[in-house]
Amino acid sequence: MTDDTQPSEVSVSDSDRDDLERLLAEFDALAETVDSPRERERVRSARRAAVVAASEAPVFGRVIRGFDRTDLAEAFLGCVLFGIPMFVEGGTNEVGHFLATHPISLVGTLLGATGLVVSILYVADIQDVRVQDPFFGVVPRRLVGVLGVSLLTAAVVMTGWGRVEWGEPLFALGDVVVAFVPMSIGAALGDILPGT
Repeated sequence: MTDDTQPSEVSVSDSDRDDLERLLAEFDALAETVDSPRERERVRSARRAAVVAASEAPVFGRVIRGFDRTDLAEAFLGCVLFGIPMFVEGGTNEVGHFLATHPISLVGTLLGATGLVVSILYVADIQDVRVQDPFFGVVPRRLVGVLGVSLLTAAVVMTGWGRVEWGEPLFALGDVVVAFVPMSIGAALGDILPGT
C-alpha cells in the first residue's frame, strides 16, 4: 500500500513518531486482510486521516530555530504581560532599593534571572529550542533577544511611568532589575509557547 505522505515527514516527537509508525503498520496489515476494494479504500482513507492528523503542527513538540522579529514581538508581549504588575506595584521599588544597597544581591538577582531564562529556553524541554547562528559562535541569539527586550522594556516603561528616577542611578537600576526578573520569564515563555 502506498501513500504520498510517509511517517518520516510528520513533525512529531520521537515517541509519537514511533506510535504513528506502529499505527500505520497496523493499517497496512489490515488493508491486506480485507477482501473488497471498498473496504480497502476505507482502510486507506483512515490511514491518510491518521497521517494528516499527526502532521498538523502542534503547539508543543516542534523544533524552534532562529530568532527573528516575530520571536522578538512574542517575547515583548510576554514581558509586558508579566511586567505590568511590576510597574504599578510599590513593592518593586522597595525590593529595588534593597538590591541597590546590596550589590551582591543585585548581581545575584541578574544572574538568577538569566539562569531562569536559560532553563526555560534550553533545559526544561518545554519546546525543542535549537541554537542557530549564535553571536561570537557561543551566545544564543534567542537568549540575547529575550533578555535584551526584557531589560530595555523594563527600563523604558518604568522611566516613562515615573517609577524610577535616574538621578540616583543605583536605585533606578535596582528597581529595573526587580521588574526585569518576571519580565524575562514572561518573555521566554511568550517566545516559545506559541511554538514558532
